[in-house]
Amino acid sequence: MITVFGSLNADYVFAVEQLARPGETVLGKALSILPGGKGGNQALAARRAGAEVKMVGALGQDGNADVAVAGLRAAGINLDQIARIDAPTGMASIMVDASAENSIVVYPGANQFARATQIDDAELQVGDTLVCQLEVPIVEIEQLLVRAKERGVRTILNLAPAQPVSRTALTSVDILIVNETELSELRRQLGLPETDSLTASLQQVADLIGGSVISTLGAEGVCAWHGEQTYRVAALTVDAVDTVGAGDAFVGAFAAALDTGETFDRALHYGTVAGALTCTQPGAQTAMPDLDRIRSRL
Repeated sequence: MITVFGSLNADYVFAVEQLARPGETVLGKALSILPGGKGGNQALAARRAGAEVKMVGALGQDGNADVAVAGLRAAGINLDQIARIDAPTGMASIMVDASAENSIVVYPGANQFARATQIDDAELQVGDTLVCQLEVPIVEIEQLLVRAKERGVRTILNLAPAQPVSRTALTSVDILIVNETELSELRRQLGLPETDSLTASLQQVADLIGGSVISTLGAEGVCAWHGEQTYRVAALTVDAVDTVGAGDAFVGAFAAALDTGETFDRALHYGTVAGALTCTQPGAQTAMPDLDRIRSRL
């Protein structure tokens, strides 16, 4: 079982010819209103990749709440522990240009009221997996990571968007997932010595937290330090139309593969394929591939 503690949003996705520069107005060619939020995205990615998933977070009382969980509900994800708050549901404004690059603004809304106490200790079972990101209050994430680690739950933290996290929380993480920017910010926060080697950078962080570290590298695939060795997986070559949600697809599919018994190395391949396939269709949750499609490209 995977429990995802994280954000739920309604995404307003604008297709544009080019991303707006500071002070510039651009005309959108199309608008889609879709379910999103890093928590929701990763939960759906994990479910589609074959895991049993429970989503824990917070929604408002507005119409966007139904949008935010539509895909999760349809996929059969357990939504019983999502709180309903007297605040607007989280929203994201996303511009996607003709080359599939994106620019995103997120308004947290009800996500700010997600609480670690929504998950009882009895629900944190040995062998289960907890997945967190940083779009809900960090103090709540830190408390939950510590509790889960103490109870033998596999803990996965996607350090996105990049923010300072306490060392207590970091040492409660079994697997830390970052992109290149997030890795650089974390190393700066931790005061680690400079190195020109990505492998050395990952090893330094892994040694400090006592866990494994994965860096996603976009079109270059992923690099990880796990069990005192380096793993590299090349990206699947695809014709990208929209990169929104690719990182979340990686996290969800990777977590699902581990949770269903795959090795760390094999799970990296699952995640990498899922991330690439997500880029072949517009949107985030609407583009997440299912298990059969992932396996067909492994």
